[in-house]
Amino acid sequence: MALTGKLTKKLVENLGAGRHGDGGGLYLVVDPSGARRWIVRVVVKGQKNKKGAPLRTDFGLGGADLVTINQARERALEYRRMAKQGLNPRFNDQREIPTFEEFAQQVHIDRMPIWKNAKHGQQWINTLRDYAFPKIGRMPVDSIDQPEILMCLSPIWTEKHETARRLAQRIKTVLDVAKSKGLRSGENPVTAIKEGKVLPKVVAKPKHHKAMHWQDVPAFYAELRGRNAMAAKALMFTCLTGSRTGEVLGMRWEELDLEARVWTCPAERMKTGDDHRVPLTDEMLAILEPLRRMESEVVFEGQKRHKPLSNMSMLMLLRRMEVEGVTVHGFRSTFRDWASEVANAPREVAEMSLAHKVGSDVERAYARSDLLDKRRILMERWSAFVSGRNSKIVHLRGDAL
Repeated sequence: MALTGKLTKKLVENLGAGRHGDGGGLYLVVDPSGARRWIVRVVVKGQKNKKGAPLRTDFGLGGADLVTINQARERALEYRRMAKQGLNPRFNDQREIPTFEEFAQQVHIDRMPIWKNAKHGQQWINTLRDYAFPKIGRMPVDSIDQPEILMCLSPIWTEKHETARRLAQRIKTVLDVAKSKGLRSGENPVTAIKEGKVLPKVVAKPKHHKAMHWQDVPAFYAELRGRNAMAAKALMFTCLTGSRTGEVLGMRWEELDLEARVWTCPAERMKTGDDHRVPLTDEMLAILEPLRRMESEVVFEGQKRHKPLSNMSMLMLLRRMEVEGVTVHGFRSTFRDWASEVANAPREVAEMSLAHKVGSDVERAYARSDLLDKRRILMERWSAFVSGRNSKIVHLRGDAL
């Protein structure tokens, strides 16, 4: 006969954030992210904590998506029985150890609130799904050691080294969390493999985005200006700002302060995870102003109302224009070359214009300014060069930056 309590299956699925009691020390904990897990609170007979009070301890019973309400009640009853006999469940629990896949899925759910964005969170679990679960997914999380880790890493270590490196880090995280919950003991095998240099050293070859020579940009921009497609407008703006594709295509009107002539790209769309201010020039504003009449929520609207252009739209435009050997991201390199070779811009000004982090963590902690005024001068000069318009600002000396 099933044990009973205050909670029901429907409540378990729909209760909001907080700790919800079922009775007998069993609780359903719902995180703000929506993740749900069971815990049981017991008092171990005859044992005292450091302050001399009865030893009261919480134990995790697993996620509510993996452990049913009846299973949670049965496990909670088992824990209470052990505690009543003076046995600490932490050292006497005989419950079934979850598989690596089950535990990794739970770690993924628990960490949802800290992901930089939904895409990053999905990539995290997808890497394990593709390269770890087929090899070790069904193994108990406490039985995984160096040979099992090598089964996952060795086949892709040299061919897909960056993927293998990320896979190793994610497996390590899962096993570290398992140890923290008392499901494993001893050294993490991923750490042992790394420190023992078991796998061969791989020298990663830097991948450079194919970029247009800065001398060719004005002619290319003039050709873009003659096109009415939204992708052309977006590419012009991308070229002028030196921004990344996702930053431009995701831009919304509320991010723009046209009076202050500043676009603030929010942290969630930035690779650095920080807000980034972009000074707007006359040429940039000339692109934006006509688009306001569309009354869309996004600046560069695609085929669907209030939805941005696809990530491939600007690259496909380059192909239609038969511009060979150039990527959209490469215009950032083009700007960087011009900033060094022509504008003689200080390194920190040029790097901040590209939203790159400059200096050590300590240096950044003391550097409160994002050098907006100096970056504005640099971007004015770049806009003047790209658009081919005659302006005094082209002749400003580099030391003005």
